[in-house]
Amino acid sequence: MMPGFGYLRAGSLPEAIEHLGAENARAHAGGTDLLGCLRDGIFTASEVVSLGGIPELAGIGETGDGALRIGAMTRIAQLAAHPLIASRYRALAQAAAEVASPQLRNQGTLGGNLCQKHRCWYYRGEFDCLRKGGSTCFAVEGRNEYHCIFGGMGCYVVHPSDTAPALAALDAVVRIAGPKGKRLVPAGEFHVPPGEDPQRETVLEPGEIVTDVLLPTPAPGLRSSYRKVRARRSWDFALAGAAMALRFEGRRVVQARVFLSGVAPVPWRCLPAELAIAGRELTDEVIRAAARAAVADAEPLAHNRYKVALVQGVIEDELSALREA
Repeated sequence: MMPGFGYLRAGSLPEAIEHLGAENARAHAGGTDLLGCLRDGIFTASEVVSLGGIPELAGIGETGDGALRIGAMTRIAQLAAHPLIASRYRALAQAAAEVASPQLRNQGTLGGNLCQKHRCWYYRGEFDCLRKGGSTCFAVEGRNEYHCIFGGMGCYVVHPSDTAPALAALDAVVRIAGPKGKRLVPAGEFHVPPGEDPQRETVLEPGEIVTDVLLPTPAPGLRSSYRKVRARRSWDFALAGAAMALRFEGRRVVQARVFLSGVAPVPWRCLPAELAIAGRELTDEVIRAAARAAVADAEPLAHNRYKVALVQGVIEDELSALREA
């Protein structure tokens, strides 16, 4: 049963910020995660503040310096279909196309996809787990086949977003507005690992919202991709995935950014894989070495060791594809 709450459709960004500064107020974008969390008792809300009436939060367009601005209220389906994103930022277009189902892509927003709650069945169930303020992560000794193999640090959820690792790989910046003004946060630093605070998903403070995301002008020779492995092709969260942005000079990789999805509590930067390929030509031997390096520090739980092989396979496949792109 849905609990009662107040509702406000904000007409401006300052009005939304003012109301979201109140205790236990929640922002409403597409609502695909918010309403489910309220119904299931993951959290409560004294007031729900709709962002749908703020025009400046929507839209996709180039900035004066050649970068691309994407409003936080832009629908996921729009990202997947936009020609500029498909041509310049292929990893983001691919990631958006892999989000959930067509219905949810038409309803969900970029800002909501970045800020969604984790899908752990202990967190979403009737368990007083660490992420809810308890003292135990029940996944450690329980069912953990879908949980993380990197960065658990006491809480073994996996981050559910497909767009977040793609944006991080593409070196995007998230713009945030709040009571203290606006600030910019690199997409790769937007999410909070459980080792810092197991009860927070993002760096957002009370009253703050994501207003837009800025993607830099693609560097010459940039190739990017996103690959997602899931249990069901029609819709599902990632069992493992990888977002890559590689800059080539000829056949040599001169710069690499690799972020994994479905295997860590935050989009996981895979520095060992980056170091294995940076400055090298992507020969079969280099690709295999990068895949081995990517999982060298993996710490699987009792029932999710299969994810180690999945990550290796995804890394090999995507590097091979980008080599020939």
